Amino acid sequence: MTLQVLAVDDSRTMRDMVRLTLTNAGIATHLADDGVHALEVLDGMPTPDAIITDINMPRMDGFGLIDAVRARTDCRAIPILVLTTESADDMKTRARQAGATGWIVKPFDPQKLVKALKMVAGTSNG
Repeated sequence: MTLQVLAVDDSRTMRDMVRLTLTNAGIATHLADDGVHALEVLDGMPTPDAIITDINMPRMDGFGLIDAVRARTDCRAIPILVLTTESADDMKTRARQAGATGWIVKPFDPQKLVKALKMVAGTSNG
C-alpha cells in the first residue's frame, strides 16, 4: 500500500526537498504552500496517511492548519508532523496541544523523516 502524504510549506525549496525525499521512498506526495491551500488540497485527495506542516506560513500558519484538520471528523486521526526551523519548547507544547503527533526541526535528515512518517502512519513496509 502506498502512503499518501500532504506536505505543507511556504518555501518552494523545502516543498521540493520533501517531495523528492518522499517520492524516492515510494510515498505519494501532495503539496500545498500554506494552511489555506492545504485545506483545499485535502478536499481533493484521498484521506492522507499523514500530514507534514511548517509552522510559519502566510494566510494560515501550521497551528491554524492543525486546528482546522482536527476540527474535521474525517481527519481527526491523521498523524500530523511539524517540520519547522522552530525548536522552542513552548512552540512544541502548543503544537502538541493543538493535535500534532511529532516535531522535526529543519534541516531534516531524509531517512529520519521517512522513518518518522512510516512510524506515525502505522506501516513498516516498503
